[in-house]
Amino acid sequence: MSSPPRDEVVARLEPVVAEPVAALGFDLEEFDVQQAGRRRLVKVVIDADDGVGLDDITDVSHAVSEVLDTHEHVLAGSYTLEVTSPGVDRPLTKVRHWRRARNRLVKVRLTDGSELAARVGAADDAAVVVLTRGEIRQLAYRDIERAVVEVEFQQPPAKELTKLDRAAGVVGGHGNDGEDTEDSR
Repeated sequence: MSSPPRDEVVARLEPVVAEPVAALGFDLEEFDVQQAGRRRLVKVVIDADDGVGLDDITDVSHAVSEVLDTHEHVLAGSYTLEVTSPGVDRPLTKVRHWRRARNRLVKVRLTDGSELAARVGAADDAAVVVLTRGEIRQLAYRDIERAVVEVEFQQPPAKELTKLDRAAGVVGGHGNDGEDTEDSR
């Protein structure tokens, strides 16, 4: 029995796999099927706002395995299932990636070719607020060519986090100009 082409297998199974992943509260970040010898390797990458733990991987593995077993005719043979979370080197390509990276240090390459290291603040559908070299900047996603989270082995400086929190309203044009204001009641 010959197996269907990889693209066809992925197209048929991705929506079927996405259902139990979403039902468990996760985003399906990536789904792929590759031939690995006589078997197929089914790779499922999940993510969530609060991250992904080992118990989460186990739960998703069981749910996806059940679904795949009922669709084994599409895989046309045995398979190995790999469920994982995105690595730290995953590019930030969606608004939810930026929101999940809040307070993290990122390396950003802009479309003009310049690069910067920045700490991520608030993000909306059009832009993200970052702190770079002590300055708050708003970067439109259209101006970002590539961005990845940098690995840090220490807690971020509290001063930087405070500055980002104050600038949270900058996204969407609702922020202040960086001046501290008092709430008058």
